[in-house]
Amino acid sequence: MRNLATTCLLALSLLPGLTRAACECGYSANVTGTVEVFTDLIETDFTKVKDIKNNTDWVRQEFNKTSTNARGPLGEKFQPTNIAAVHEGSSSYGLSSTQADAGLQLLVESSTVDGLVPTAEIDSARHDVHHGSFRAMMKVPDVAGTCAAFFWYHNDTQEIDIEFLTKEFSSSNSSFPINLVLHSRASLERGYDASGTGNFLKVNLGFNPTMDFHEYRIDYLPGKVTFYADGKVLGAINGSAVPTEGGHLILQHWSNGNPLWSGGPPKRDAILTVASVKAYFNSSLDARRADHEDRCVDPAAPGAVCAIPDEPAFFFSTQANMTINQT
Repeated sequence: MRNLATTCLLALSLLPGLTRAACECGYSANVTGTVEVFTDLIETDFTKVKDIKNNTDWVRQEFNKTSTNARGPLGEKFQPTNIAAVHEGSSSYGLSSTQADAGLQLLVESSTVDGLVPTAEIDSARHDVHHGSFRAMMKVPDVAGTCAAFFWYHNDTQEIDIEFLTKEFSSSNSSFPINLVLHSRASLERGYDASGTGNFLKVNLGFNPTMDFHEYRIDYLPGKVTFYADGKVLGAINGSAVPTEGGHLILQHWSNGNPLWSGGPPKRDAILTVASVKAYFNSSLDARRADHEDRCVDPAAPGAVCAIPDEPAFFFSTQANMTINQT
């Protein structure tokens, strides 16, 4: 027989208008004037991570690309040893030869190994990331000849990219472009060149991205992708090239010597530093959607949906009772 306390708790959980946990129905974001609610999240404060090998939300990648597959004069050698975390208060420089910012370091080396440039990639462990709002707080290297990227990926014809080509930066005329790309079947047919498909934007930032950390954001909704820097809309791409499936998030730093894109290799080792990633999204998995239906008792109840604050230091995952079965 249930005791009185258990019976009371069960009764309370069944009452309309009462939530069992904060944010149980999701997290809301203002997407160009429209409020969207997302059910799940991935949040990682890399400045608090002591050893990236022990982080279960992210997986370091290890693979090689030949020069042919990399579409450059050099190939790429993605290796876990080119990824390191430097946590706040640490005396470690990580992969840097000088004092380093706290965060996740992704290294591109200046030397080559058997015709391959040593590079870095780390992927989200979850591959069911569907429509959502994805944010990365990054500091881009000031060394010419690399591509620093934050992107969402399903396959080569369903991909959403934010890419920095450091060879394009010029302090003399305050030119700091960011490349916003949708890879689709059209770009595949053009040899993975999206620039002539109408799904490519090059926007000059109003700041030097190598001097400090800035938040770069992708909002992926049905039929539309919007890109931001520090909360300001940079541009949007609509239409049939917008992906339709679930995928995963990727942080990548690479070079293959292609003069039409990454350039390089860099003349000295270059490090992309990522302070944090926050992703709020709907899952593409039936089981995860069923979990949401089970826990979301009343989406109109106070606290059932939590607004995502425009505050880089805030993480739902460090708060009590705000991410139950949502990570």
